[in-house]
Amino acid sequence: MENSLLDIGLGHYLAVAAILFAIGMAGIFLNRKNVIVILMSIELMLLAVNVNLVAFSQFLGDLTGQVFAFMVLTVAAAEAAIGLAILVAFFRNRGDIAVDDANLMKN
Repeated sequence: MENSLLDIGLGHYLAVAAILFAIGMAGIFLNRKNVIVILMSIELMLLAVNVNLVAFSQFLGDLTGQVFAFMVLTVAAAEAAIGLAILVAFFRNRGDIAVDDANLMKN
């Protein structure tokens, strides 16, 4: 006899993804001073998108969502590497990584 209360369905995955996305968005809007926190918040939002892609892929029985999730992971890794490289270069030039001083990079 199966216990239907322990079955994990599509709605559970969508709820987890929505919570992850909301935490990422809150991290961006509530903390505009620290660039590293902003990058981590963007990574959380991309993770929420991946959870949705894999959940719908499993629900529909199609591997397309999982392939797209793999591509999103690749783009997220490249974004993190390039973002951290820019932060290191900015820190070496300015001695600080405050978001308020980022507009000085235009010159």
